[in-house]
Amino acid sequence: MATKTSRASKTPGYKCAECGWTTVKWVGRCGECQAWGTVEETGAAVARTTAATTVLEPARPIAEVDATTAAFLPTGVDELDRVLGGGVVPGAVILLAGEPGVGKSTLLLDVAAKFARTGQSVLYVTGEESAAQVKLRAERIDAIADTLYLSAETDLGQALGQVEKVEPKLLVVDSVQTLSSADVEGSSGGVSQVREVAASIIAAAKRRNMTTLLVGHVTKDGSIAGPRLLEHLVDVVCQFEGERHSRLRLLRAVKNRYGPTDDVGCFDLNEDGIVGLADPSGLFVTRTKDPVSGTCITVTMEGRRPLLAEVQSLLAESPNSQPRRATSGLDSSRVAMLLAVLQQRAGCLLHKDDSYVATVGGVKLSEPATDLAVALAVASAKAKKPLPQRLIAFGEVGLAGEVRPVPGINQRIQEAHRLGFTHAVVPSSHNGPGPVPAGFSLREVSHLAEALSLLIS
Repeated sequence: MATKTSRASKTPGYKCAECGWTTVKWVGRCGECQAWGTVEETGAAVARTTAATTVLEPARPIAEVDATTAAFLPTGVDELDRVLGGGVVPGAVILLAGEPGVGKSTLLLDVAAKFARTGQSVLYVTGEESAAQVKLRAERIDAIADTLYLSAETDLGQALGQVEKVEPKLLVVDSVQTLSSADVEGSSGGVSQVREVAASIIAAAKRRNMTTLLVGHVTKDGSIAGPRLLEHLVDVVCQFEGERHSRLRLLRAVKNRYGPTDDVGCFDLNEDGIVGLADPSGLFVTRTKDPVSGTCITVTMEGRRPLLAEVQSLLAESPNSQPRRATSGLDSSRVAMLLAVLQQRAGCLLHKDDSYVATVGGVKLSEPATDLAVALAVASAKAKKPLPQRLIAFGEVGLAGEVRPVPGINQRIQEAHRLGFTHAVVPSSHNGPGPVPAGFSLREVSHLAEALSLLIS
């Protein structure tokens, strides 16, 4: 027999007029949408407990649950499958967020077409473009498939009606901020509307065992627009990153209930569409016949993936009393620190030179393992002597000039050897770097001055 308990409070309730957030006491600023002066008294707040109902499906021992219905399905886009852990899971809801113009819609349209070519029905709901506009982009990137259906809808009820009619295995919604429900107050993109749209789509996805890809907008500071609840409701949250002036795009999973969150997918966005890059290192390394001073190749880790990148440095005598320090693709404060270490710990006089340090291809290097390559590039530029060809260097440099070990030394060496490099300068390690490929020369250093003495006379 069902039981029900309830209790009521005489304490007045307060509600935000913008997003519907409620609280038992008045506050000047909404705790959900952060709007000022929108919290108003609504009367007595009544707290209730939900009554128990008849169980439709009894709980089962976990060993008896059939897990085959949640097996990974490849999307046809290898780099996306890498990030997701092997593909999409039926019934999973994936949120893809990124800056405007980064290529979110292009990527998901390509995914939708390749998934549809496997014989599965796919529904692409767009609230930002007309069906004709999406068709033009699909023709340009060769994303036409017989079982790919388009629907231009901004009403949530109509979009769910299209789902009922098409019965897709994959649903793409571009974007969750453009849909709105007639049953909820507020304009599309508002906190209450985003919450209702996401909850309704997620409920449909779980009920139909339908994989769903949601496009999400971001705010000025790069966070996902809408309530934080949106990220909690979905199964996977992916960030699509890239510079406007670079063709490279990186896909990262910041939340993944079905796989790892430490892998990265690389894509090349061009006029013909978006292409996965299984080996993107060529975008970050300059190929020249003759060696040039002021350049050094390093290996950075993007999640579990090693990528080769080139650091370039240029020094020029400064006409000013305060030399200029300019960086691109590197942390400016860390580069300034390395310049000071070079001068104080390695005797490389840089206090009268303007220094320009940059990466190739627009890649951003943020991990400390790139310190040694930056220092060697600057020292090479100062001595006007190029480093040996087919050489890589990585390691963290401390304020005392010591070179500290970094994670994944062997993995970095294997990647460099695969791409034709034959020499490496790496930090000394108590356990050693592990097995070294045949024909690969390894030099372990414990101090920056030691590294410079090995390479620059």
